[in-house]
Amino acid sequence: MYDARMNALRARMKTAGIDVALITDDDNVYYLTGYYDYLHMEFGRPTILVVPREGDTLLITPVIDLVMAEAAAKVDRIAAWNDGAGDEWRAELPAALRGATRVGIEPDQMPPLVRGYVDTLVEGATLGNVTPLLADMRMIKTPQELQLARHAGEVATAMMAAGRAAIGAGVAEFEVALATTEAGTRTAAALLAAHYDDADMSPNTHFLQIMASGPEITKTHHRASTRVMQRGEPVFLCFCGMTNFHRFKLGFDRTFWIGEIADKSQAAVYEVALASQQAALAALRPGVSAESVHAAYGEVIQGAGYDYPFRCGRATGYSFLEKPQLVTGDSTILQPGMVLAVDGSVSVADFRAQVGDSFIITEDGYEQITEHPKTIEDVIL
Repeated sequence: MYDARMNALRARMKTAGIDVALITDDDNVYYLTGYYDYLHMEFGRPTILVVPREGDTLLITPVIDLVMAEAAAKVDRIAAWNDGAGDEWRAELPAALRGATRVGIEPDQMPPLVRGYVDTLVEGATLGNVTPLLADMRMIKTPQELQLARHAGEVATAMMAAGRAAIGAGVAEFEVALATTEAGTRTAAALLAAHYDDADMSPNTHFLQIMASGPEITKTHHRASTRVMQRGEPVFLCFCGMTNFHRFKLGFDRTFWIGEIADKSQAAVYEVALASQQAALAALRPGVSAESVHAAYGEVIQGAGYDYPFRCGRATGYSFLEKPQLVTGDSTILQPGMVLAVDGSVSVADFRAQVGDSFIITEDGYEQITEHPKTIEDVIL
């Protein structure tokens, strides 16, 4: 699998005239080599994957992570460097880039520290952008990746069910987060045991639970807090960060109410949000443009008198955001094998409603891979 991906990248590099690619985005390093779970730049320790168009691949990584790299990375050679010893991560780069006339980098993902040094090595050469090559490669998922997507959907569905069951009057938000984390982790562990032989892959869900309740409902990415929820209040649950099974990400969210809808005006807003997702799904199929799905969703929202909405959705995979995005200006044609998160949403001054699921584009439509009821009767707990 990793050899096939590396060969596909090299073929694209040849077409683009790139002699050497320097990969620094951790998701792309994993996609190409299987190497993951290192500290990376947050701790000032860069990992760099060097992919020549011809010749051996090289992984430059901290010596502190060498054992993990040797166990996981599918590369020809690993060069480990240590803090304060010699030229550290810089030592291998001059030889790796020598003679290259065009070097491909990820401009938005390369740490400034690394970029500054690379710039001193490529005088007389030109820099190219390898990001679009990898983004195009990753759009269409393989059968193995689609299995990960479906299993990620099972994890997400278990988390949503557990979160729904934990919501109630007199309950603190963080209690809901504890319930979703446990449910997701246990489901992921069962799936790993039944279907995978990677003993190092953790089943633990992570990322702070996105949720908001009551007067905080308009805070889109509010994290679970100590706030105690009350009857009649709306509650928003989002798993767009926590749904991360075997490193495969999805989008999934719902809006609920506790016992009743105290503010009856919120029901109408929710119905438009739900209708906007339904309009997007009516347009979702292979052969249409990404922006046309957004247009269908936006027409419902604006037609009901609400403001122009944020993007309808996005592709996911080994990253939280992949290509394409369901938004105005993205003319990418949808194809079978893409995995997309598709939302419906409406925001007003004191309330916002959002409902979202993830889907695989199929030959004749789509396959839904996150499941939870969403009619207004179903989301009043």
